[in-house]
Amino acid sequence: MSRAPMLVVSDLDGTLLDHTTYAFDAARAALERLRDARVPLVLCTSKTRAEVEPIRAALGNAHPFIIENGGGVCVPVGYFPFEIDGAARRGEYEVIPLGDPYADLTRALARASQANGVAVRGFADLTDDEVAAETGLTLSEARLARQREFDEPFVVLEPERAPALFAAIEREGKRWTTGGRFHHITGTNDKAAAVRLLVGLYRHQLGDVLTVGLGDAPNDAEFLREVDVPILIASPRVDQLRALVPGGRVTTLEGPAGWNAAVLALLDERR
Repeated sequence: MSRAPMLVVSDLDGTLLDHTTYAFDAARAALERLRDARVPLVLCTSKTRAEVEPIRAALGNAHPFIIENGGGVCVPVGYFPFEIDGAARRGEYEVIPLGDPYADLTRALARASQANGVAVRGFADLTDDEVAAETGLTLSEARLARQREFDEPFVVLEPERAPALFAAIEREGKRWTTGGRFHHITGTNDKAAAVRLLVGLYRHQLGDVLTVGLGDAPNDAEFLREVDVPILIASPRVDQLRALVPGGRVTTLEGPAGWNAAVLALLDERR
């Protein structure tokens, strides 16, 4: 295996975080090993910037991260020793916007829904209480989940008619993807493009890097195909993900326990 510096890119829900409890306790051993080895851990998620910030704090993570299915790349100010093209200062981050503005997406979803009479409910239609009930998040966490910039999660109220809605979304010039709990409408961004951009920044600083990716859902497939070592976290949909990423390593355990075992095994291989 390459001796180049390693970079780990990881999905959150169902991968590093337990799908039900959102805990990462089972991954603590691997997280500590990564920290000791000074391996950057880049979080790559459908979550918002507001949601990721407390998760990064709990993890003790100070590295860049990717939000809202590749809608934006957030780099802590001063992280790289060079200016980042296209970045705009937002709080303590340089944010590289890759996605369409949130208001554009909610309008496009409404038009797609009306065009075929396929009813949907997006986060823009839900209250904080309703998002909490749908997701198992606390009320304060649900409030953070609704602070969206580049991606609108939604449910199709008649699932059998979802293909007609997806076709209408594409006619609007937007993309759709399916995550752990919701479908998402986005611009032309995706996790893969965001990962490519961020890996390029690391390579500009470090030279060659060995990229590792971990994910559990179909919306992780594109970015997992971008990395050198794709790891598929066991889940009820792992066979679907394996078909999309045929060269990926598949864990035996689900969620953070599977994440932990896979990362520890990989670190051991590099000893």
